Amino acid sequence: MSMDLEALLQAFKTTVGKPVMSDAEFGETFRQMMAALVRFDYVVAFAYRGKERPIDLYSTFDPKEHIIFVTLYQAGPYLLDPFYHTARARRSGFFRMRELVPDRFFSSEYYRTYYVQTGLAEEIGFFVEQDDDITVVLSLMRREATGVFPPAEIALLKKAEPLVTRLTQHYLSGLAERFDGQAQSKRRTRKRGEQKIDVQPADAVWQDLNLTSRETAIVDLVLQGHSSESVGLKLNISTGTVKVHRRNVYRKLGISSQTQLLAIYLKAFGGLSQ
Repeated sequence: MSMDLEALLQAFKTTVGKPVMSDAEFGETFRQMMAALVRFDYVVAFAYRGKERPIDLYSTFDPKEHIIFVTLYQAGPYLLDPFYHTARARRSGFFRMRELVPDRFFSSEYYRTYYVQTGLAEEIGFFVEQDDDITVVLSLMRREATGVFPPAEIALLKKAEPLVTRLTQHYLSGLAERFDGQAQSKRRTRKRGEQKIDVQPADAVWQDLNLTSRETAIVDLVLQGHSSESVGLKLNISTGTVKVHRRNVYRKLGISSQTQLLAIYLKAFGGLSQ
């Protein structure tokens, strides 16, 4: 598609003289700007801070799609999402999902169990660093019927990245307070003696399953879509050692497949996040 300059200027005009915007106002302005540049099917904006549950800032999904893309995602699968891990690493810029995925992502249980439900051909994201260890990710998505973003549109989106970054940093502020409020209402506590210890759900998923810290690190990487070779490189251990740990994990949990491993993971997280 060719760029619609008139639509782009009209969208940009809404920001002139406007010191603040609501999430919905900013999201709609972003959507209109992007629609003037490229073709896409969905827009979604999430804010991430550490391992906390991401905050849904804006999206264009219908109610049924919202369940898959937002409700289910926030319930636990976000912890295995390449966009989440890129945000946690505090990487900023414009990225295609395919540039960020582990080597076995498209054969992982996360992809086959959750991601295929989205029916997406491609997802791209603008990663914008904010204060207080927060990263905002504004995603454009194309369904399988639409196809991937062509090279010319990818090049155009990359050129738009500095503008998107400045607008996001200006209008999407005060997010730390919202994360703090979410933590107050959702935080899980566990008693240890007379004390109550705050536990992040993301840290507690494997806590009661008798896995060592090394086994937990390996399991998390495997579920994200890393091969044993990739896990070894990331943890600086041999591939053989990774395989031994994986066998030990399966034995401890009484399972024999990654499908069962993911089921335990999502069930454990679901119980923690209620």
